[in-house]
Amino acid sequence: MSLVLDSSATLAWVYADEVTEPIRRVFDFVGNNGAWVPGLWKLEVANVLEMGVRRGRHDAAFRASTLADLALLPIGVDTETDRQAWDSTLQLAARHSLTLYDAAYLELALRRALPLASLDADLRRAAQAEGVVVVGS
Repeated sequence: MSLVLDSSATLAWVYADEVTEPIRRVFDFVGNNGAWVPGLWKLEVANVLEMGVRRGRHDAAFRASTLADLALLPIGVDTETDRQAWDSTLQLAARHSLTLYDAAYLELALRRALPLASLDADLRRAAQAEGVVVVGS
């Protein structure tokens, strides 16, 4: 079994000062069982890492090595996310007052019947309301 991994859980694993025991367990699980992400995940993760460079949190070498490490994990990028954007994802966003970006993770978890790893409080609440198992905190 796999799970859906959102960018908040990913980035908590990336930054040593944000790693918690539940996040370590999530990434041990991902390393052994894989994960699914919507297509926007790579953009979100890379954007936060780039903003970290620009703000002086870390350097470009950290960004590059982090992306290389993430690329080694068995993470599949879902190809259906775009097709769901104006229908199922939009409906979830409206129903739960989520951004479309967050709703994309929820839609993927629902469609694939997988748990969701997230630290985002609004997304976690929406997932629980939809009957999705939530992990990560």
